[in-house]
Amino acid sequence: MNRIEEKFKTLKRNTEKAFVAYITAGYPYPQCFEDVMLALDKAGVDIVEVGIPFSDPVGDGPVIQEASYTSLLKGTTPAKVLEWVANVRKKTNIPILLFTYFNPVLVQGISAFLKKSAQCGVDGILCVDLPVEEANAYKMEAEKNNLSTVFLVAPNSSEERIQHIVQKCSGFVYYVSRLGVTGEKNDIASDLSDAVKRIKKYTDLPVLVGFGISKPEHASFVASVSDGVIVGSAFVRYLKEHIHGSQWKNDFVQYVKSLVDATKKTKNTT
Repeated sequence: MNRIEEKFKTLKRNTEKAFVAYITAGYPYPQCFEDVMLALDKAGVDIVEVGIPFSDPVGDGPVIQEASYTSLLKGTTPAKVLEWVANVRKKTNIPILLFTYFNPVLVQGISAFLKKSAQCGVDGILCVDLPVEEANAYKMEAEKNNLSTVFLVAPNSSEERIQHIVQKCSGFVYYVSRLGVTGEKNDIASDLSDAVKRIKKYTDLPVLVGFGISKPEHASFVASVSDGVIVGSAFVRYLKEHIHGSQWKNDFVQYVKSLVDATKKTKNTT
């Protein structure tokens, strides 16, 4: 059992919802990585999704696209990200899920990359553009290294496809709340409850919801109809806008905590 699985076991025992925070590694600056990770831990985040910057992040909206581009310009590589994870792992036991496109994994070799990730303290991988139909070798290598494999379910996924996706998942299932790319929205899809119920017909894994969540009221609603909340673009944007402030660490902790608290105080409405 890895840290992600242990975390969900604890959350279930405490009848608590999960909060997952996404960051782009190396953004706004490579030297900020450890401070950002420790701030998320201090704010009560359950799992950190660490994005490996990629040159063609087709699944991401403008905020994370810009973050990836900027991070790459500053010299961030998959190897450096794993090095940073290994260093921060000495200071925190927070579960870490890598968010990556498949090309960086393939270039380094599936077996080698997953083994190195586990050795550095990674607990799971979300390979956003890897179809489940082509994921058998990847899944086997992840299991060898005790890594959770998270895949996305979309609003237009068929019943048959949902079954295939959840069979490849471990740790949790990531439900994309709307079609399109990542990014903050003013409202949240109203049919989330039915969508989560569709997925839960085929798996006992927790179902978490991401895409478009940026406010405490969003987090509260999403948590009421699912097993947890995933927030990304809002945090990436916040860091860009506030990183130069003298109190940015404390301010960031308070901002993150406002969404974490909204999630944790929520009970199921279904």
